[in-house]
Amino acid sequence: MESKTKFFKKEEVNKKWYLINAENKILGRLASKIATILQGKNKPEYSPNSDCGDYVIVTNCEKIILTGKKLKDKKYYRHSGYLGNLKVKTAGEILEKNPEFLIKQAVKGMLPKNKLGRRMLKKLKVYAGPEHPHQAQKPEIIDL
Repeated sequence: MESKTKFFKKEEVNKKWYLINAENKILGRLASKIATILQGKNKPEYSPNSDCGDYVIVTNCEKIILTGKKLKDKKYYRHSGYLGNLKVKTAGEILEKNPEFLIKQAVKGMLPKNKLGRRMLKKLKVYAGPEHPHQAQKPEIIDL
């Protein structure tokens, strides 16, 4: 008899909450681990066509590490659509003003570029300090 692959629906998978402390972690390595958890690839119930990943809370993101000269050389671009309105900021400037943006952008680049990926990104909660408002979910602490 031939065994069939079981595809799980999102209702069949129970979702957990994980807490990650980003202090002294390298941005890209942390983002790849977070993307794996958000997609559910760390579970045996992984299904590529459904959102079976878990929720991730990241704290202390202002203490993240960028290797090499990325703080002054890595650039983030924004454009409003109007002529001559290209805005450029370095990673160092963003880390000072809005450190949550760095982790969200890094993880966003590692998720699928479709509706499913946008749904997965909503399960990522990033905070600059050590406090977060998700104590009621009883997040499980992960050391990456």
